Amino acid sequence: MKWSVCSCFGSCLFFILRLPVSTGKLDLSSWVIGSPQPIVALAGDDVILPCHLEPAISDFSDTVEWTREDLDPPYLHVHQSGRLLVQLQNPLYKYRTILFVDELKNGNVSLKLFTVTISDEGRYLCFIPSMRRGDFIQLNVGESVILNMTPITLISSSGVVLECESKGWYPEPELFWLDAEGKLLSAGAPETVRGPDGLYTVSSRVTVEKSHSNSFTCRVQQLSINQSRDTHIHVISSWTHLQLILIVLLLISSLALLFSSFCVFVLPFVFTNGNQKNLVSNNLFFLHFW
Repeated sequence: MKWSVCSCFGSCLFFILRLPVSTGKLDLSSWVIGSPQPIVALAGDDVILPCHLEPAISDFSDTVEWTREDLDPPYLHVHQSGRLLVQLQNPLYKYRTILFVDELKNGNVSLKLFTVTISDEGRYLCFIPSMRRGDFIQLNVGESVILNMTPITLISSSGVVLECESKGWYPEPELFWLDAEGKLLSAGAPETVRGPDGLYTVSSRVTVEKSHSNSFTCRVQQLSINQSRDTHIHVISSWTHLQLILIVLLLISSLALLFSSFCVFVLPFVFTNGNQKNLVSNNLFFLHFW
């Protein structure tokens, strides 16, 4: 609770500091409305932070400020007198933001952010100084890159070890195993490591017994960014391995037998016929000469 109170106080203080010092006439006919739900984006994507005036102001031409309280300077985009005030913009957002200028008359003051990065995650303030009103929009940024499966290791006649590793996640994901019927398998807690790039690698190992169903699924998911990755594994039993070995040996034996038969029965016949033909040819030549 202490953290919530401090966070709320800090946000309120930041909001108050954004208020203009002038005491001119204020337009309080509309409200600034953001998104009640967090906006989710994957790193590298473009995202729109929604914000609109309700009701819309047809001749709206006031200043629009987009800020983030943990930045210095805090301004992502300041639209004033029909243009972006580049001198106020935080360098991290240079050439990465636009307003839908043609939609301002419809009350649309949303911000489009290009090429989202992990560091863009945070809470943004859409603020109209002339109205002294604004709203917060939470942006959650995630990333999921690689899902690798390590080879299956046979440990006994009744069980195998399955290993699963997934790299490049943000935020931290969860990993679990499912059987062919979609039921959770009992496995130890997965190992999670965070790399210097801030991305997570998660891995897990589970021992399963052989049964009539040898299909399993490794699932890695991060619900806050609506991302999930599955890898399906089919375990080949030791009997199946033995069958394959026997089939290969049988094929090799068959080929060897065919080759031996060819050498024993076919080649002598070929050579014999060849010698007879040569003898007949020689005799005919001798008679003709004589």
